[in-house]
Amino acid sequence: MSETAQKIHWHLGPELPEMKDCPLNPALILAGAPRTRLAMLSDGSTDASAFTVMWDCTAGRFNWFYSIDETFYILEGAVTVTLPSGEVHHLVAGSSYFFGRGTTAQWQVDSYVRKIAFCHEPLSNKVFVVKRAFRALRRIVQPRSAPERLTKMFETT
Repeated sequence: MSETAQKIHWHLGPELPEMKDCPLNPALILAGAPRTRLAMLSDGSTDASAFTVMWDCTAGRFNWFYSIDETFYILEGAVTVTLPSGEVHHLVAGSSYFFGRGTTAQWQVDSYVRKIAFCHEPLSNKVFVVKRAFRALRRIVQPRSAPERLTKMFETT
């Protein structure tokens, strides 16, 4: 595999990637003895701010704090997520959910859950403001008839 391909894809093929133990901090565990494992699927974003993992967990209840943005898709099993507001989400295979940086949640895994997580480390607020100012300045200097859309590659005719 080329160096570029290795940078983009850590896992190719129909078999599941090797999962490695990734224990939870014991202070976060509220009930049970959940065993968590992780496999890195990719860490090849061009700005080094995104990566994709496969994660699984056995039965238990624990608190979680999101230090990054995470969108995940449940592949197998189920989890009940309770937000600090008391809002409850029962997520099963086929469900997806987004947690923004700074979000907290309580996870209740009754038996087992496996997910793919698409993780992104957002820009700091200062860098974000500078980026928005740069884009605004660029629009003034190089006006365009229609805004570029990042999802264009997924559009259908």
